[in-house]
Amino acid sequence: MDDMPRPRPPHLHRQVTRHGVTVWYVRLGKGLRVRIRSEFGTPQFDSEYQAALAGLPAQQPAAGGNSTGSLSWLIERYRETGAWTGLSLATRRQRENIFKHVLETAGRQSIAKITTASIMAGRDRRVDTPAQARNFLDAMRGLFRWAVKAKLVKVDPTTGVDNPPRQTGDGFPAWTEEHIAAYESRWPIGTRQRVWLDVLAFTGLRRGDAVRFGRQHVRDGVGSIKTEKTDTLVTLPILPVLDATLKAGPCGDLTFIAGENGRPLTKESFGNLFRKACRAAGVPGSPHGVRKIAATRAANAGATVAQLEAIFGWNGGTMAALYTRAADRRRLSLAAMPLLANEQ
Repeated sequence: MDDMPRPRPPHLHRQVTRHGVTVWYVRLGKGLRVRIRSEFGTPQFDSEYQAALAGLPAQQPAAGGNSTGSLSWLIERYRETGAWTGLSLATRRQRENIFKHVLETAGRQSIAKITTASIMAGRDRRVDTPAQARNFLDAMRGLFRWAVKAKLVKVDPTTGVDNPPRQTGDGFPAWTEEHIAAYESRWPIGTRQRVWLDVLAFTGLRRGDAVRFGRQHVRDGVGSIKTEKTDTLVTLPILPVLDATLKAGPCGDLTFIAGENGRPLTKESFGNLFRKACRAAGVPGSPHGVRKIAATRAANAGATVAQLEAIFGWNGGTMAALYTRAADRRRLSLAAMPLLANEQ
């Protein structure tokens, strides 16, 4: 183990077989081992490592390898940079999935021939799923902005390409107060399923952050955690209602949200277990739906855009404004409706 890199890249393991062959593999938690075939220390090794972390198959070069100046070549170089490794694991996983599909259709394309029209066409092919179209643009913008700075291309073809309009009706349905009441009735305080709900509802964390949140993040009644998606530090006072639920438990030793064995859960396994708990309560099975009602509650109580961004880890004002506008319309409507009964 003397030649193992220090510090060791996360989840990277080394094994020497009985034949004296060194084998490298990636294993997340107790999941399956993913073998890395390339030679340690090479760019190909890092590419396979990143793909394994993202849960994707390693990108295979086209016959004869990636031609210098092709899109495949450019993406391979991008993965070797701090601009890529500095992204959160969740963002890299999302963008690897985008690159996988891009490389299948345009991997051999010369980067000199990728124009604004090419990027717009890629966006428009995803027009039926606006979130995927935005993710595609974010991935390509990150790639080509780096490429311009690295002087590998002269022009960024993503410049001036607009995001598709957001559709407020898409995505996971927001929970209602009736959903909360139904879930609480089925899963009272003292059940792990109630811990799951209250951690989500009274912190506003995404599921990937909620499953990491534990006592180690709390000091003097205030929790602090960096979000997986945006790497933003959020500060979350532990409200009395959540404190009561956590004290009743059951919680894990390392995380508040835990499985039957008391051990932490991955966000995927938690999502599956939460859906089962929701089905038993007769409510929509979505952690993100709970996050939406948390934002709605805060906005209806008068939270500002800045306050919502501080709670939920958003940036840019767009997401927070959706909730504050809805809350303002509700308040204005409640205040103005009595005017309809006034005599002229």
